[in-house]
Amino acid sequence: MSEPFTIPIRVYIEDTDAGGIVYYVNYLKYMERARTELVRSLGYDKPAMPSQGLLLVVHSAEVQYRRSAILDDQLQASAEVGKLGRAAVTFEQKIWRGDEIICEGTVKVACVGDATRKPCALPDNIHQALKAVSRQHECR
Repeated sequence: MSEPFTIPIRVYIEDTDAGGIVYYVNYLKYMERARTELVRSLGYDKPAMPSQGLLLVVHSAEVQYRRSAILDDQLQASAEVGKLGRAAVTFEQKIWRGDEIICEGTVKVACVGDATRKPCALPDNIHQALKAVSRQHECR
């Protein structure tokens, strides 16, 4: 994948705090939307796979905030597949305002059994689709 997958985000009043800036947790929501739409663009319309008894859940997230977004800003949220293992995928993500990165993060998503909540291998078809757009070689 030469360019990261991106989606547009408009900042609404509900996204801001009393100071008029985007509340920090909303950047994670923007990242979630970008990951979900990336997976949807690969042909999987839901991040959970209940028919297969599997869920994709956030294992960990690391976020760096550089600048504040404010009401009515037009942003771009990007998602790229970084590391891909059998049961987890790490996404590299950024939030842009114009040419400026205002927030970036790394989010690890694990595949778990719906009933057990224990790690499971990603289904082969999803694993192959993620591998095809991955920036790096598969890791363990």
